[in-house]
Amino acid sequence: MTTVLYITAHPLDTEASYSLSVGKEFVEAYRAENPNDEVVHLDLYKTDLPQIDADVLNGWYKLRTGAAFDDLTSAEKAKVSRLGELVDQFVAADKYVFVNPVWNFSYPPAMKAYIDAICVAGKTFKYVADQGPVGLLAGKKAIHIQASGSILSEGPLQASFEMSHRHWEVIMKFLGVSSTEAIFVEGMGATPDLAPAIKDKAIHKAMELARQF
Repeated sequence: MTTVLYITAHPLDTEASYSLSVGKEFVEAYRAENPNDEVVHLDLYKTDLPQIDADVLNGWYKLRTGAAFDDLTSAEKAKVSRLGELVDQFVAADKYVFVNPVWNFSYPPAMKAYIDAICVAGKTFKYVADQGPVGLLAGKKAIHIQASGSILSEGPLQASFEMSHRHWEVIMKFLGVSSTEAIFVEGMGATPDLAPAIKDKAIHKAMELARQF
């Protein structure tokens, strides 16, 4: 069975969030087209998502230098274990749907913390002599649904201001994900009178891509 990991990073609900409302339509259309696939929703604002802090770094160091897991402190055990669960869940999935708003030209900190959690040497990439890092997720697919008040996917702001989708693309390439797509819901802040039309256009694209995804 194909597993789709639906990863959202917004503290509000679908009624208040453009990104989540478009993401919901995408998932519903995907489920209708692929009723036997499993879609797992990972809400980054409602999940245990450790940041890489002193406990994590110290725990990883101890394990790398030969310590047993039981030698870690209780805080180190809890955080290192949870990060291991997150990356294993990511590796086990076949397809990924990332959904987020743009905050200050990047994504919310919860999404960055999650990306940090899944970029793990030996799990999602490896180092090869004379070649450098090589992604281990070849054959997998990902789509990024992103909402922003300004238009960031094209035009004068894109090259110098947009850092969310560009970073996501770099990470997917780094991890070896073979196929990536994007849906941008953008310009609602700059042209609020056009917001409903912008949302409808994004939903239409989402439903089209869902049937192909």
